[in-house]
Amino acid sequence: MQDIRVGMGVVGYGYWGPNLVRNFVSNPSARLVAIADLDPGKLAASTRLYPGVATTDRYEDLLKDPSIDAIAIATPVRTHYELALAALKAGKHVLVEKPLAPSADLVRRLIDEADRRKLTLMVDHTFLYTPAVQKIRELVLKEELGEIYYYDSTRSSLGLFQSDVNVIWDLAVHDVSIIQYILNEDPVAVSATGSCHVAGTPENMAHITLFFDSKCVAHVSVNWLSPIKVRQTFVGGSKKMIVYDDLEPTEKIKVYDKGITLDEPSEDAHQFRIGYRAGDMWAPHISAKEALQTEVEHFIDCVRTGSPPISGGMSGLRVIEILEAASRSIADQGRPVLLPGRRTSVTPVRATA
Repeated sequence: MQDIRVGMGVVGYGYWGPNLVRNFVSNPSARLVAIADLDPGKLAASTRLYPGVATTDRYEDLLKDPSIDAIAIATPVRTHYELALAALKAGKHVLVEKPLAPSADLVRRLIDEADRRKLTLMVDHTFLYTPAVQKIRELVLKEELGEIYYYDSTRSSLGLFQSDVNVIWDLAVHDVSIIQYILNEDPVAVSATGSCHVAGTPENMAHITLFFDSKCVAHVSVNWLSPIKVRQTFVGGSKKMIVYDDLEPTEKIKVYDKGITLDEPSEDAHQFRIGYRAGDMWAPHISAKEALQTEVEHFIDCVRTGSPPISGGMSGLRVIEILEAASRSIADQGRPVLLPGRRTSVTPVRATA
């Protein structure tokens, strides 16, 4: 009987690769065929856990194997483009660890290659598949929060320092992808400041501001030098507000019926009267299902049906465009940078360090 499961290969068995492998092994619609890595010790570790899965130190072995339909890439950022392009040219569907490629131009080339060959190209923006972020998106789309005023996030910890990307490409990429996913509009400009405190390494802390044509503004603070780990986000609207703490074991989302009210001034008054509304707080039920499990299921489904992924190539491109603009702004001490293809009536002010 023909095996109708999607044959998978994984390249990279370092930090994130083992999580991908575990989820592909447990997915009934997938069959993990092989793992590739340059480190013999990591391959030996994978063999102990998954003795039925082939291992190799040659990426070409995955490309040439006809039983492999798709390849998941969990390697350093600088290698993403070359490995993904080779996989697409070999006729393989591709899932790439974030970010999709080091530049927007390279992402566009991957999108063109995938489209030409009618293959699935997906970037591993895992947070989009968390039950918490999906619930926030649901509340925003239902206009439970009213008009969105702000997105304010802090994402910090002590490490993990990386040599090939700065802190915004490592940590802020999560919030940028979430903002693109949950809001009904795209940012039009970005301003950012950053600092480096270790000689010879990229920026280890940064503050990013995203501007929109609406009243909404987004602030993202990321830091590799924090004494504690923080993963906290505030989303404020005209009706309600959300506090999202990813480190909370149970009540990750709390919705507050709080806000301000404005009284129209009378004819002889010179200013609005501001009042404050304080209602109930409620914590919606959030599934405990692992986000990566949902993401892997989604990728397999897209491969089998040809459906466009939530975090497909175009989604990855928009994120990279924002990260590139933020990097240019950092280099110019916070000068606002207009995002590609966006026209705006917003006149953002210069950010301060």
